[in-house]
Amino acid sequence: MLTIHGICPDSGDRLRQASAASDGSLPADAIWIDLLNPTHDEDRRVEEHLGIEIPTREEMHDLEPSEIIYTENGARYMTARVICQSESIVPKLADVTFILTEKALVTVRYDEPGAFNIFLNRATKPGGCGRQPEAVLDGLIEAIVDRAAEVLRGVGDKVDMASRRIFAGRAQDVEQGGVYQVVIQRIGQHEHIISNVRESMMSIERVLLFLSANYNRPKKAATGFSAEWRSAVRDVQAIEEHATFLSSKLQFMLDATLGLVSIEQNKIIKLFSVVSVALMPPTLIASIYGMNFRAMPELDWRWGYPLALVSMVLFAVLPYLFFRWKRWL
Repeated sequence: MLTIHGICPDSGDRLRQASAASDGSLPADAIWIDLLNPTHDEDRRVEEHLGIEIPTREEMHDLEPSEIIYTENGARYMTARVICQSESIVPKLADVTFILTEKALVTVRYDEPGAFNIFLNRATKPGGCGRQPEAVLDGLIEAIVDRAAEVLRGVGDKVDMASRRIFAGRAQDVEQGGVYQVVIQRIGQHEHIISNVRESMMSIERVLLFLSANYNRPKKAATGFSAEWRSAVRDVQAIEEHATFLSSKLQFMLDATLGLVSIEQNKIIKLFSVVSVALMPPTLIASIYGMNFRAMPELDWRWGYPLALVSMVLFAVLPYLFFRWKRWL
């Protein structure tokens, strides 16, 4: 699907969403060409309009680290990974290629990250975006960073809930395989989301550092965007630090959960050990008087059987009382 975002002729400070003409030509004033699942014909039309090459989906996926950011024929090609499907349990990363030219910004994507809709809603409002392709790129990056921060904040809230659930767990939950198993699964899901956010921000940071170091203000532009991009780099680094903090917190929660599980299991094993020790003397007595030797004087005792039973009960209770006295139970 080919979507073109251009300057609305009746309002100089807002963007309008335009489409290609019936003959397939693109508006001359388009400053943002958004290619969502483009066909070969749509790629060709944009290439002829701007004099650039549009990478295919396979080329975007198979990019080497050295080819993620490069300049060709005056156009800057930058591929970043953007959080997509953030409403799902485990959001995924979508590859998005930004092609910045003096005439327009081209974005090539095969998924629908929510950040693009967020930016479009902002840009179509008065004063929501400037009239340069760099302004569109700056707004898109800002929306991507804001969306990543929102996802990370949601994960932080869930981590706090999981933390309260861990330390409010009961011993019965371990025996029944309850709360701790669920919490460990949640920790894994949260860590996956945080890793995706960190990977996305690292790719965005590379794009921003490249722009800050290699961007030259066009002659027709009144101001540049180097300051905005340096500010965005600081925002990205703050998100990365927050992600690192949440990862450390999740690691602590995982260690604490496994520690609590071990403690509860040790309690159960200790109970079995106490029962085993308590039953050892009665078992010894029963074994002695269960032997079938002919010369056993106790066999002729009138009260031998009751005495053996009383002895077994007594020597079972005494170890239990000893453990209670030592506070081992």
